[in-house]
Amino acid sequence: MQHAPTIADQETPLLPTLRRFLPYLWPRDSRAQRLRILLAALCVLASKAVQISMGFVYAAAINHMVPGMQPGVAIAIGLVLAYVGMRFSAVLFDNLRNVVFERVGQDAARRLGVSVFAHLHQLSLRFHLSRRTGEVTKVIERGTKSIDEMLYFLLFNAAPTFLELIAVLIIFTVKFSPYLALATAAMVGIYLFYTRRITDWRNALRARMNRLDNESVGKSVDSLLNYETVKYFGAETLEVARYGAIAEKYCDAAVKSNNSLALLNVGQSLITNAMLGLAMGWTVWGWSRGQFSTGDVVLVNSLLIQLFRPLDMLGMVYRTIRQGTIDMAAMFALIDTTAEVEDVPGAPALAVAGGAIQFDDVHFGYDAERPILRGLSFVVPPGQSLAIVGPSGSGKSTIARLLFRFFDVSGGAIRIDGQDIRTITQASLRAAIGIVPQDTVLFNDSIGYNIGYGRAYASDAEIRAAAHGAAIGAFIEQLPEGYASEVGERGLKLSGGEKQRIAIARTLLKNPPILILDEATSALDSRTEGEILATLGMIAASRTTITIAHRLSTIADADNILVLDKGRIAEQGNHASLLQRKGLYAEMWERQMAEGDRDGPSPPQNIADSVPVTG
Repeated sequence: MQHAPTIADQETPLLPTLRRFLPYLWPRDSRAQRLRILLAALCVLASKAVQISMGFVYAAAINHMVPGMQPGVAIAIGLVLAYVGMRFSAVLFDNLRNVVFERVGQDAARRLGVSVFAHLHQLSLRFHLSRRTGEVTKVIERGTKSIDEMLYFLLFNAAPTFLELIAVLIIFTVKFSPYLALATAAMVGIYLFYTRRITDWRNALRARMNRLDNESVGKSVDSLLNYETVKYFGAETLEVARYGAIAEKYCDAAVKSNNSLALLNVGQSLITNAMLGLAMGWTVWGWSRGQFSTGDVVLVNSLLIQLFRPLDMLGMVYRTIRQGTIDMAAMFALIDTTAEVEDVPGAPALAVAGGAIQFDDVHFGYDAERPILRGLSFVVPPGQSLAIVGPSGSGKSTIARLLFRFFDVSGGAIRIDGQDIRTITQASLRAAIGIVPQDTVLFNDSIGYNIGYGRAYASDAEIRAAAHGAAIGAFIEQLPEGYASEVGERGLKLSGGEKQRIAIARTLLKNPPILILDEATSALDSRTEGEILATLGMIAASRTTITIAHRLSTIADADNILVLDKGRIAEQGNHASLLQRKGLYAEMWERQMAEGDRDGPSPPQNIADSVPVTG
């Protein structure tokens, strides 16, 4: 199976990615964070200065270890104690650096993560319908987790190692020989070349692991979200087999990636030990000729071993930085995804007078080759109700999506109280519209939280009033935990009727001037449907209401009924006039009556006086 190229498969430039990340690391609005970075840098410099000085102190101690010379022994002991103190100081500075910088890395990750999360909510519905939620969340998770590690290795390993290399080359040139410095520089060059080549190969294996990991997460989330469907069709074996196939591929890729580490480690050790043997042999030869002291031999050994220690981690450092760059680039790719629907600059808020809705020659299609609405025009006067019916695929639910401006029309205009919804802010538009959808999806939280989602910072009393207005308050209060009762993922702990009533309560709490009922009772039994229709009737009173319905008996009392067919209005009128016309509506009515809908629920009664909130 071929996969489209991904961010992880491409060579992601390090510097441009870090340049984009810099504002999160060095924020202009946080002097405290910038101060922490400077203090951490001072700790790094102090630690490196102490570590390089340790070699000289240790060498001096060796040179003073001459038998029979008491002053020499005393000095040697003092130098040894100083050496021990410097070792402790190096550890102290390193840990102080970590303590000071910890909040910097976490705060930078938080800023970037929040920025990506906020941007995802600004993207169009089309983006979210075309992407797997599990894969998107994995990109955010990897990106935020990689930031702290990448910053640590980049600022506290790679940069200090480079500084230490410069210092060692200067010391070798001045104190020993330029040839020793050149040999050390050549060794480091070979080491870096080898490490990069092997690590790039390992990164390709890592990229495949990430892609397979994304696929496994996406498939598992998709399967678990559709748990009931899997059970309905007895497809547990099929789902396990699909997941197992991806898991097996991931396992093979992980084995190759981990085994390649052995090749990297062996090659690095060969290069560093060859250099150490060459340098030590050359220094001992110089000692035999009286050019160097015994302490000089120890100094060369100490400096090289100290330099090799961070170099031994260079493969992991390079891989971590490279992988962090890839993960961050994937996050930035999400940020760079442009929103399909955006507010025009300086857009005003919607000014709702009566809530009149007008569709003026509206054309729209999710794909250019497949139009859905073809010149749709209608008007809903303030406070009146419009019902929209028609066969599946005629564009009924699309009207609700366009009214919420999840998509922009490709032709014509949609107006509320004469204002084109493309010229006003999306926030004010959606604040003026309430919806009771066909499929009520609840947050995996408490009943009170889900009802309160209708209006931010609503009081407990208002939430309870809305619940009683939706005729579910008594049910909630009988539960052991009341409004704190958990509803489960997507509200699976509740029945369809209970979920619908919570959706109604949420809309009651929002108290919008415009209401959309998108087949809100299509999945309910006749008795529950009748009860909910009565509740919906009191919500719709004195509001401009659009009802999208399948069962015609539920919208018989609508002020106006549109019959859609292939994205156009086939018929329009009230229930009685449409029946008299004996057209498509009458045909649909007769078919539903023949299918047993004669005893369906009676039209909703207007009991708005009992509603605890006003329209």
